[in-house]
This record gives sequence, C-alpha cells and structure tokens, in this order.
Amino acid sequence: MRLPQEIIRDKRDGRALSEADIAGFIEGLVQDQVTEGQAAAFAMAVFFRGLCLDERVALTRAMTHSGTVLAWDLPGPVLDKHSTGGVGDTVSLPLAAMVAACGGYVPMISGRGLGHTGGTLDKLASIPGYDVAPGLDRFRHVTTEAGCAIIGQTADLAPADRRLYAIRDVTGTVESLDLITASILSKKLAAGLQGLVMDVKTGSGAFMAGRAEARALAESIVTVANAAGLRTRALVTDMDAPLASCAGNAVEVAYAVDYLTGRAREPHFHAVTLALAAEMLVIGRLAADVAQAEERLTAALESGRACEVFSRMVAALGGPSDFVEATDRYLPRVPVVRPVMAQASGVVESIETRAIGLAVIGLGGGRTRPQDTIDPGVGFTGLVGRGARLETGDPIGVVHAANNAAAERAETALRDAFRIGVTAPAACEPVKDRLG
Repeated sequence: MRLPQEIIRDKRDGRALSEADIAGFIEGLVQDQVTEGQAAAFAMAVFFRGLCLDERVALTRAMTHSGTVLAWDLPGPVLDKHSTGGVGDTVSLPLAAMVAACGGYVPMISGRGLGHTGGTLDKLASIPGYDVAPGLDRFRHVTTEAGCAIIGQTADLAPADRRLYAIRDVTGTVESLDLITASILSKKLAAGLQGLVMDVKTGSGAFMAGRAEARALAESIVTVANAAGLRTRALVTDMDAPLASCAGNAVEVAYAVDYLTGRAREPHFHAVTLALAAEMLVIGRLAADVAQAEERLTAALESGRACEVFSRMVAALGGPSDFVEATDRYLPRVPVVRPVMAQASGVVESIETRAIGLAVIGLGGGRTRPQDTIDPGVGFTGLVGRGARLETGDPIGVVHAANNAAAERAETALRDAFRIGVTAPAACEPVKDRLG
C-alpha cells in the first residue's frame, strides 16, 4: 500500500484514486495502520473533492470485504430495504414480515437513531428480551426459520464502515453523498443480498430535505449498487410530516403491531410500506409487476400471515412468544401521558417534522451522546396530519413523558412544529420518484 498521506494528498488535490489505493487504505484502517487523524483527513478530502463512479464502487467493495460476507442457500430470494431515516418511520417492522410472508428472505441489518431520526434497533430494543445483536449463527437461523430477522450491525460485517462512520460523525462529513453511498451499500452487500430497495426521504424531516438532493443520493446508490452486482431500485418518498401518527420507540412498535393486525392502517403509512415492499417482490422475481406484488402483499396482511411471521421473528430473537397478542403488557410505559391542545383554530398548513424528532430526543427517546441511555417509553402518539382542521382546544397529539417538566417542554416544541393557518395544503404524493 502507498503511504496513507500520499493517498490523502491525491484526493485533496482532486486526483482520482485507483482501486488498489482505496482497497489498501481501507485495509489499513481496519488493521490500525491508518490513524484516526488520517481517516478524518481522507473523509474530509472526499467530502470536498468527491468520488467518481469507479471510486465509489471501489470504496464500497473495499468496505464490504473488510469483514465477513454472508452467503445464503435458501429457497427464495434474499432481499432488503433501507431508509435514509425519518420521523415516525417504522416501516421496516411490518415490511420485513410482509415480504417474508410472500416468499422472500429478509436479513435486515438496521441502525440506532441518528440525529433527529429514530432508529429501528432502538425501537426493537423496547421489546423485552429481543436480542438486537445476536451472533451470525443465530442471525442465519432466525432468517431461515422465520423468513426475516432485524438486527444491528455485527462486528463481523463491514467493520471498516463502523470505524469510518464513527469518525465521520464527529468531523462534519456525515452528509457526503459518496460516503453515505458506500456506508449503506457495504453493509447490504456484506449481508449477502440479492436485491435491495432504497427509501430515500425528502422533506422537512429528512436528511436530504430538497427533492433534488434526495434524487441525487437515490441515483448514486442505484448506480453504485448495480455496478457492484446488487440489483437495486430506489423510491424517493415524502417526509414533510411524520410517516406514522406517532414518534418514539415503544409507541412505534405498538403502531407497527396495530398495522399488522389490521387494528389501524393509516393511508400514507400504508402507501409507502406497500410501495417499498412491492418493489422488493418485483426485484426478487416473486411478482411479475408492482400491481401483482401489491395484491400478494395485501393478501399476506389480510390473512394474518405477515403478522404470524413478525411474531415468530420476535420470539426467535428472544422476545415474548405472545408479544403480538399482549403488546400493551410488554411495552414500557411512562408516568405522564397527556394531550397537547391547539391554541388556535384553523387548518394544519405545514409541519416542521425535524422539530418533532428533536422533541422526542428531548424527552429522552434518542441520544445526544453515544453513551446516552434511551427511555423507550417516551414520545408522541395521535399526531394530526397536514390538512387537519382544528378548533382551539382540539388535540394535535399526545405526549408520553417521564415527568411533568419534560412533558411541558415537549408540549411547547410540538405546538411550535405545527403551522396552523387558513389555507389547506395541496395533496401530497407519498412516493415522489422511482429509480432503477
């Protein structure tokens, strides 16, 4: 390998890096031959100078092969979905079970909360006994037997990503489109997938708030993934309001169970979930087209098969065997639960979705430091959507808090996030773009 500082200098000066240079740098990172300072300098050079397609593919492959790459021998396609993150985005929980109920296998490696967005792992960790970090053998077994398993990144899979991401998180380089692409895809390729569907969020609650930014990221991921040998499609979906009418950890798990059982299926959440799952069936050749895929998925929901798969997965990963039947008994609760009232009449013109995510963190439902402990029971439920007509004193949501002081702060934040006026917003399409 060339000296790390020479590789950094080339990228700093805008020169393209060879596949050998990138592979050597990543190998050195994993083997502690590249220092944290050098990795930070590399990330900053990439942030400002960017990578061409060949460099993105090389970086993705090098990070993928920095650890174990899983191989599967299953009777159906191995598929996954990844979201760039949002508020009230608990799609992964029902989606994995729905796709598995239709013949796919979903070994989903998910993450903790990042910034203002909730993390799938933090949600599942609110289920008593659920093992979010099993060994690879158990991960394989549960995926094979239940059809899906949602866990966190293990030490074996893409270790270079884990180290580089921690450095990016504290050096202001998280938003690099090139590094985001390699980070997401290295974990997915290491999981041995045969098909991937990306959910790239756009709007006030998304990391890529602008639609053009979101589309650029979607195009990057689709192009690099397919060049690396992974069939991939992407949807750009709306995040101008919480995807579910709740935000938090345990409250979103309860929402997912209600969705699977049919107790509640809100149109916007259902449309996004169904669209993503349908693309997975098509890319896995389990359906001829989206229409047929949606029919199969709807049947899996209505028959209860998807709910059964979710229940099996929870039990196989250490959760209660009757979790779906007795969700309220198992999920944590908080002592303060009270409605937040509108202080004016009118229509909800817009929602500052990111502010709601930050309010959940303020309640203790997310982290401001890696070592912070999460309170899984806090959050919001009953959130009204854009276009809702309100009278003064009508609830705009319900706050779940550990104490009255936290509840009062969250009430203020929630009210401030809702713009109530006289003009009804235009109808919003849940899916903005499709790529791949």
